[in-house]
Amino acid sequence: MNPRATLLIGVTLIVAVLASMSLFVVDERRYAIVTQFGEVRQVIDQPGLHFKMPLIQNVRFFDKRLLTIDTPDPERFITSEKKNVLVDHFVKWRIVDPKQYFISLAGDELRARTRIMQTVNATLREEFGLRTVHDVVSGERDRVMEEVRQKTDKDARTFGVAIVDVRLKRVDLPVEVSESVYRRMEAERKRVANNLRSEGAADAERIRAEADREREVIIAKAYREAQKIRGEGDAEAARIFNEAFGRDPEFFRFYRSLEAYRASFARRDDVLVLDATSEFFRHFRGDTAATEGAR
Repeated sequence: MNPRATLLIGVTLIVAVLASMSLFVVDERRYAIVTQFGEVRQVIDQPGLHFKMPLIQNVRFFDKRLLTIDTPDPERFITSEKKNVLVDHFVKWRIVDPKQYFISLAGDELRARTRIMQTVNATLREEFGLRTVHDVVSGERDRVMEEVRQKTDKDARTFGVAIVDVRLKRVDLPVEVSESVYRRMEAERKRVANNLRSEGAADAERIRAEADREREVIIAKAYREAQKIRGEGDAEAARIFNEAFGRDPEFFRFYRSLEAYRASFARRDDVLVLDATSEFFRHFRGDTAATEGAR
């Protein structure tokens, strides 16, 4: 082979190798930091093809995306009531200053996670110590998360990280405390149920008494009205009888005698001892006309 061609090929290969060592691509999801002998020379946050000095400069890439730290096991905290609670939480964070992140933590994500969780746990411990179980479970839960996020973010900014969110997934009581709480809740629910039953029984008695009173009043009014109607009917019947019998007094006497006979002999074993000539048997003797003539 021609020495000149060999030299040309060798130079081309050296140029290609140097070019491959000099050029690098930055993905839109990442930051790039160019370092020279451990010192930051350039921070690149725009995607595309970039250049560095081969053999002298190195490139480190860091994620731009939102990252998550999720606790594998619940952490134990103490509330202001001196009660233990188990808290399961997670943190959303991202790198906002890659240069500071590289200088402070040497770009080590594990160190960043450890630092963030230490700050979060310390802040949670402080916030839980100021609040009751009710507050951290429901009453002031959102406020607790925001307080922890702000305090953690203030510390994280010192090493180039922003805390986007801190969330409490679950806040539980330990098993031994839960059983005690459940027993107390059960006793409280039973007490409330007994109170409601007592109030219901009292209301039932009151309603029943009012109903009985109203019934007695209605019956009394109905009886009074019935007696009034009966008295008016009797008066009207007496008037009609008087008017009818006044037209024929003899028929009236005859009718009254029949009524007396019916009342006297209502039963078969009734016995009446009277003189046969008694006025009581006048209509039996058929002497009505004689009597009227004698009169």
